[in-house]
Amino acid sequence: MKEQAQPKHIGAGMNRVDGFQKVTGAAKYSAEYELPGLAYGVLVGSTVAKGRITSLDTKAAAGAPGVLAVVTHLNSPKVPGFTPSGKDPSQPQTVGGRLQVFHDDKIRFSDQPIALVVADTLERARYAARLVKAQYAKEAHQTNLLEAKSFLPTQAKQNPKSPMADYQRGQGDAYQGGALKVESEYIIPTEMHHPMEMQSITAHWEAADRLTLYDKTQGTQGTRRDFAKEWNLPEENVKVVATFVGGAFGNALHSWPHESAAIIGAKVTGRPVKLMLTREQMFTLVGYRPYTWQKIGMSATADGKITAITHESVGQTSSYEEFTESTLAQTRMMYQAPNLATRYRIAAVDVSTPIWMRGPGEATGAFALESAMDEMAYLLKLDPLEFRLRNYTDQDPEKNRPWSTKFLKECYQAGADRIGWRKRQLQPGALREGDWLLGYGMGVGTFGAHRGAAQVSARLLPTGRVLLQCATTDIGPGTGTAMTQIAADTLGLDPARITFELGQSGFPKAGSQGGSSTVNTVGQAVQDASRALLDKLRQQAAAGNAAFGSAAPADVVFTDKHLTLKGNDAARVAYADLLRQPDAGFVLVESKPDGADQQKYSMYSFSVHFAEVAVHVLTGEVRVRKLVSCADAGTIVNEKTAANQMKGGAVGGIGMALMEHAIIDDRYGRYVTKDFADYHVPVHADAPAVEVYFVNQPDPHVNALGTKGIGEIATIGVAPAIANAVFNATGKRVRELPITPDKLV
Repeated sequence: MKEQAQPKHIGAGMNRVDGFQKVTGAAKYSAEYELPGLAYGVLVGSTVAKGRITSLDTKAAAGAPGVLAVVTHLNSPKVPGFTPSGKDPSQPQTVGGRLQVFHDDKIRFSDQPIALVVADTLERARYAARLVKAQYAKEAHQTNLLEAKSFLPTQAKQNPKSPMADYQRGQGDAYQGGALKVESEYIIPTEMHHPMEMQSITAHWEAADRLTLYDKTQGTQGTRRDFAKEWNLPEENVKVVATFVGGAFGNALHSWPHESAAIIGAKVTGRPVKLMLTREQMFTLVGYRPYTWQKIGMSATADGKITAITHESVGQTSSYEEFTESTLAQTRMMYQAPNLATRYRIAAVDVSTPIWMRGPGEATGAFALESAMDEMAYLLKLDPLEFRLRNYTDQDPEKNRPWSTKFLKECYQAGADRIGWRKRQLQPGALREGDWLLGYGMGVGTFGAHRGAAQVSARLLPTGRVLLQCATTDIGPGTGTAMTQIAADTLGLDPARITFELGQSGFPKAGSQGGSSTVNTVGQAVQDASRALLDKLRQQAAAGNAAFGSAAPADVVFTDKHLTLKGNDAARVAYADLLRQPDAGFVLVESKPDGADQQKYSMYSFSVHFAEVAVHVLTGEVRVRKLVSCADAGTIVNEKTAANQMKGGAVGGIGMALMEHAIIDDRYGRYVTKDFADYHVPVHADAPAVEVYFVNQPDPHVNALGTKGIGEIATIGVAPAIANAVFNATGKRVRELPITPDKLV
């Protein structure tokens, strides 16, 4: 008998289980499904930012070779879930009140889809799309946030306890009376999601009431729910497949107009329709980090204790949908401040709807907060790390609860040692190498350690392999690999004998992959399902061998052909015999968070990022020479993929700090930056080797695995670390990102 070894897999840097498929091209993404009779859709966008369509000439397009349909608001079939035309669509709605494509003649933003051309080839569809001609009655538009009227979000008006509502502890605006104070304004420009895989969908009506979508989405069941509602279908009649997702930073957390358009095109033509956005359309149709203005006032005592903070923010939303994010969350809970006030507002402008972007809200707010902390430390002539330590919180000052765990001090120490913080000088410009000024900066990040409910099924196969299934997606962090490791440890089985299937809405339920919650949620469900499977197999094996009846589930051992018991080779049941029983070898388990712990503790992941930069004295060029990212993220399931996440987040932070800026020409309400020639993202030459450190201490209150989440804290705090390092190098404080050479020379 060959017994399987039982190594510890959680924590190991195991290679990705889907790596071979990805590097060989076997992995199939949403635009790569080929169906019989497949047609191709191309969108035509508006050329004005606001107004109404007065005429649409589609005759030439409809008559072009291979064209199957040209869909506009004039001929689109009725979508049951769209609101009646009598309801004013310009009124702000909550997220989920998506743009109703081809529903009326109203233009709400530049490049809004006004027509869909469907043809038998992509080339023919592209050609015909250029033949569509529109005329408009233009209206005055507003695309400048700083000139738009801001207002309190609807949810804050309805619920004073909403995170978007005004918050105060102690005295409001008390910083104004402080003898030592800073008061500064900060700007985060519009930043675009640009994963490698552009948004795409293949829509297929398999019957009049049965719809299948091969879609780029971060949540198969959320997408199913959205379009089932839109078309008044039972959810079980809508199938969403997203087995592989080529990167996403939040842009696939929402359902967008191009998806509705493809579904309409498939309905009109009676054929499956594939629609893939262009890189230019990625700027206008699938969300972005919203342009945000912030102001922070802070006061402190001479010995470095914060006495008051006021943090105000105005973020961008569209005219037809109300979008909010947690810009001020970190300020309310990160540092000791007896007097603290936050005020969040949004302004509706004539652009498409923003969406959460990696480190949603918190990355924006952390730039202002962590920059202000650096400004105050400089005013106090204190080391910025020492200033943070003097205002360290041992419990959540916002909720007045203990932390579930917090090892941020350990992160501080590890990061400072690794970056060489001792070399940093209090006086800016004190370090120089030839024509380069050197500087050091730091920035702190935090994000909630969220956990929801998820279901996982586990099945023993006749070969002795175990198959697990869940509807969760994998947008790149290695979800399938982490789940395989968790199951392998729980089952005592070689990972090669475990298959974790994901990315289909018909699998057991899971939420979207976003908010650093997947491992916390699905990982725990995988562990629970694996334990339940062991116990069920033990009970079922007992029918053929009594020794299993009194054994512990952990004593069950998988061999090549048999189920046996640890230390008892005589106790064995062949898989073939075991699986002859009704419903043998299958469990479906739902895992939910502990409500009592969630009420008792404040649960967060924490990070600190240290940056070393060099700034050229003549050109103002900024080079990030070294980044050290340290995380308190609970148990690390896979050291390799977790480090990859941290490094990717750090590179995103470099882009946020030094390059990314979507520029809009307010005269026309159109983006000038429409490709990678003008909208810059970091390349290899821009990114140094990023050093990553994990505390790797479990948090038993989030889940039994002890995980807390990494995805967001990998980015939150990076941009201010770089900005603070630039100040330390040059003495120039840049409060409007990105930090480009013209702001330093």
